[in-house]
Amino acid sequence: MADARPILMPKLGQTVEESTILKWHKAKGDKISKGDVLFEIETDKAVLESEAFSDGTLLKIVVTEGETVPVQSTVGFIGEEGDNIPEIKEAPKPKAEAPKKEAPKKTARPTTSAPSPAPQSTEQADTQPQTMHPDRKFISPRARKLCSEKVVSFNTIPGTGPNGRVVEKDVLAYLEEKGYDSIRISPAAKKIAAKEDLDILEMSGSGEQGKITVADCERAVKEKPRPMSKMRQVISQRLTQSFRDTPHFFLTVSVDMTGLIKERKRRKAEKAENVYSVTDHIMLAVVQSLKEFEALNSMTPDGKSIKWHSKVHLGLAVALDRGLVVPVVRNADDMDMDQLHDTAKSLVAKARDGKLTPEEMTGSTFTISNMGMLGVDQFTAIINPGEGAILAVSSTKPTPVVKDGEVVVRDVMKITLSADHRIIDGATGAKFMNAIKDKLEV
Repeated sequence: MADARPILMPKLGQTVEESTILKWHKAKGDKISKGDVLFEIETDKAVLESEAFSDGTLLKIVVTEGETVPVQSTVGFIGEEGDNIPEIKEAPKPKAEAPKKEAPKKTARPTTSAPSPAPQSTEQADTQPQTMHPDRKFISPRARKLCSEKVVSFNTIPGTGPNGRVVEKDVLAYLEEKGYDSIRISPAAKKIAAKEDLDILEMSGSGEQGKITVADCERAVKEKPRPMSKMRQVISQRLTQSFRDTPHFFLTVSVDMTGLIKERKRRKAEKAENVYSVTDHIMLAVVQSLKEFEALNSMTPDGKSIKWHSKVHLGLAVALDRGLVVPVVRNADDMDMDQLHDTAKSLVAKARDGKLTPEEMTGSTFTISNMGMLGVDQFTAIINPGEGAILAVSSTKPTPVVKDGEVVVRDVMKITLSADHRIIDGATGAKFMNAIKDKLEV
């Protein structure tokens, strides 16, 4: 009898140490062909699909949906019916640092007096040894059961037991103080509240005479805080750090896109080849301008030195339902318009399909955040960590402007630069922005 083959959590990128299985696409007993998508995983950078490397049958799922495990951990087994499924060894855990031994003090003497016994709780049957945790609320089993029956949270109940432990009499006093007996709630609503771990003392009823209804509970469930995805947590952490630690300044320039848009319409009407998008033109203008102004393609690793990037690795912010990803067009400074268009189109498609690899989302030296398709008049973006600036592109809109002494309507697009003032001066940023403007105004 052969051994089943383990399915391992793939290591996607050098910095990825663990991943979460979001969804299994196959069930136990399903026939698998090489290349089939087995499951979706979420890292701190993206959501990706993992494919089967061989044919067989999915014999066992070890890591279920929602579980997070280290990379290279066994998540399941594939093989033939009747194959032996090996025993899974628990993933090694980081070794705890051994406590430092202190040298014995010469003046130390053994203690001869025994410690005083701890005071006994009135609920002796409920008393259990407790460890002091300042951020943890202790509660006796009887008190916990009462809270569960009444569908209330014990977190705000003052405890009078040892170490602030909540005991049954505390719950009864709390319910009386809050007027629990006057609360009206339907049986169906109470069932939902218990299942979803709601506190009916914190709810207001919309039913007759303030009765709590199913609709009230369903609304409360929707309002419950939910954990962020790994991707959203990383976005939050990185951008908070960037905005807090980087002295941003902002410059906005209005670009007259009338000529460029007219030229695009003419080429489309003539069915010309390579009718590039507005984003393609913006990318090329930015890359060319970054070659002229090296400070904008630089960053400071420590606030004391400046690192210039000899290559332009252009990041393109792409908004997805689950968060923001930034695929990177590497060596954009070596590309012409055709190459920029094809590379960016491919990366954006992979981003929307959830197939970007971590390597395709790291290493950018400058980022463009384009919200032109969303009807935005103007916005500012937060600099990505590891970069010195980011360009926010707004929508192109018909706007009255003064041209040659007359008020005319032109297609105007506002672009806003967010720059790190430690390495980029206002004048340099302004020249960079006007260089982009000059290249787009045709």
